[in-house]
Amino acid sequence: MKKTVVVALGLVAITALSFSFTQEDEHLYKNLKVLPKNITKEQMDSVMRHFSASLGVKCNFCHVRREGEDHPDFASDENKHKLVARDMMKMTDKINDKYFDLTGSKKNLNAQLMVTCYTCHHGATDPVTKPPKPQQQQRPQTDSTQRNQK
Repeated sequence: MKKTVVVALGLVAITALSFSFTQEDEHLYKNLKVLPKNITKEQMDSVMRHFSASLGVKCNFCHVRREGEDHPDFASDENKHKLVARDMMKMTDKINDKYFDLTGSKKNLNAQLMVTCYTCHHGATDPVTKPPKPQQQQRPQTDSTQRNQK
């Protein structure tokens, strides 16, 4: 009788252990529509830092923060800027795929992309459409100019 109980408990333990290895991992992030569903925290942080630096913004530019909550609701689509960001990501993906030889760029978040958010935004929320005005350079002073000023 004791042997049967021990064997039965052993089988239950092995079965329970095998289920822990076969269950699908719950994805870390919810509501991903352009970024890969299996993106790691390090990759997501890198993408979000790129967005922040390229547009000169913080998280709340795209993500809604509800009153009384410590962190933004990252999964929410209430902020229109997040929807625009998705469209812009699709656009840059298409441009990079069509015009540049970036094998696997859609699946490889570490690929060196030719067109990114920064290509157009240069640290501004709206894309920069005009080149900056040229700065006037001061002419170097010659010896005769310096003598006349004394």
